[in-house]
Amino acid sequence: MWSESEKKVARRAFDGALKKEYAALMNRLKDLAEKAGTPEDIWAIHDFLTEQRKMIDRKYDYRYSQLVMVFGGLLGEGRITDKELEGLKEEKLDLIRKIASL
Repeated sequence: MWSESEKKVARRAFDGALKKEYAALMNRLKDLAEKAGTPEDIWAIHDFLTEQRKMIDRKYDYRYSQLVMVFGGLLGEGRITDKELEGLKEEKLDLIRKIASL
């Protein structure tokens, strides 16, 4: 069960991580676009974006039943920090940290 205050912490951490993910994707896309020189490069960018969209859709699942797993993965990747999760109950934080360490 997620309290109202935990929901606010979760939303802020989730949105912040997703924003970082999109910023990194934009930087990569700009790099690919600058280097594109052939029609094949355009389709390679298309394929890259399709894969990135699938990955982001799988990774960023904002259902409360999934958030502990999502945050564990994001913490393990360095997309969020312990500080951004302050305000969650200790039992959730412990589980998130265990998942991150896998």
